[in-house]
Amino acid sequence: MIRSVPLRRSLVALLLSCSVLVSATGCGDSGSGAATRTGASPSSSVSAAASVSASATAEKQRLAKTRFVANAGLAAGATYQWIVKPYRAGTFKKGAEGRTFALVKAGLAGGFAYNRLKAAAENAKGDPLLSKAVAPLTAGIESLKGMAAKLRNGEAGEGDIGAFESVIDSIKNAGKSAGAEVTDKVPSTSQLTG
Repeated sequence: MIRSVPLRRSLVALLLSCSVLVSATGCGDSGSGAATRTGASPSSSVSAAASVSASATAEKQRLAKTRFVANAGLAAGATYQWIVKPYRAGTFKKGAEGRTFALVKAGLAGGFAYNRLKAAAENAKGDPLLSKAVAPLTAGIESLKGMAAKLRNGEAGEGDIGAFESVIDSIKNAGKSAGAEVTDKVPSTSQLTG
């Protein structure tokens, strides 16, 4: 009977050897031999790397703004649709029809909005202008941390709802001032529970 353990060990050893070989061949000295073999000078290799780096940085900044707009838009949409609107309609008041369902959804929306605002603040760090605009708002975002539980338990008041609105408005204004205009995007129920 052939045992499979030595075969596994042989396969692992072979894979490790291949990965070492591949990584060793990719780590050549690009300053001397690689540039000379292709006929390019070392300085042209450096300028090509600098232009690739500059375009990569521009792409990174563009993606940072796009991600910021997407995350902030989802947070704003969730806040308005499932927190502010039902609160103003009186759905969170005791005895209101659909109160329990509205509170559960508001709790989910509060957690979702907090999560997306944190992600938007992180995305903003990829763009210098956006980073400066959003940096002062991180404390406001952090103040929303426990809000989901308050909403779910029906303990949120006018001040809590106002805090959500204030942070969302501040994020929108910061994005607009940095050239990344945020529009509300209502997430689906499956995104809230996701």
